[in-house]
Amino acid sequence: MKSEKLMNKRCFGMSLLLVVSLAGCFGEENSDLKEWMRQNSEGLHGKVEPLPAVKPYEPFPYNASDAADPFKPAKMDVAKGKGALIPNVNRPREPLESYDLEKLQMAGTLQQGKTIQALIKAPDGTLHRVRQGSYLGRNFGMVVRIGETEVTLKEIVEDSGGDWVERTSSLTLEEVEQNAQKVGQKK
Repeated sequence: MKSEKLMNKRCFGMSLLLVVSLAGCFGEENSDLKEWMRQNSEGLHGKVEPLPAVKPYEPFPYNASDAADPFKPAKMDVAKGKGALIPNVNRPREPLESYDLEKLQMAGTLQQGKTIQALIKAPDGTLHRVRQGSYLGRNFGMVVRIGETEVTLKEIVEDSGGDWVERTSSLTLEEVEQNAQKVGQKK
């Protein structure tokens, strides 16, 4: 009997130990995390600022119909008729000014000292020497630069508004044009 009592006490002790250890396992899950969150959120209170009041739309009347159109490039009216960009029609005309620029061809260049001249072929087959400052074409085109393969001109043409404007044009060496055409045909 003594052994039976002893055995019952042992079973009871083991059961009690088992129950106590299981109680520790079934405690509140993530309690340390919950405690940290509680401590760090004690002083925090969310407050959202109200949105600013929306002002009503007030249209702005545009009363500048007599002013310059802001969407068109402005033209300078400086000294209109007093030396503004107007071609000099009183100067003697050069032979190559009687041809359209598209009909003239650059045939090559010549150099004498530091002076470079371009050879320009007219539609009738004649060659003409031109230098910087010479005139070509019907649009008062003046030679401003002569390169090995190109002659650059500044032409003075009349725009749709009747004003004289300057534009840049060029004549390219015949061989360069022919090579470019061949390359274009191969593609």
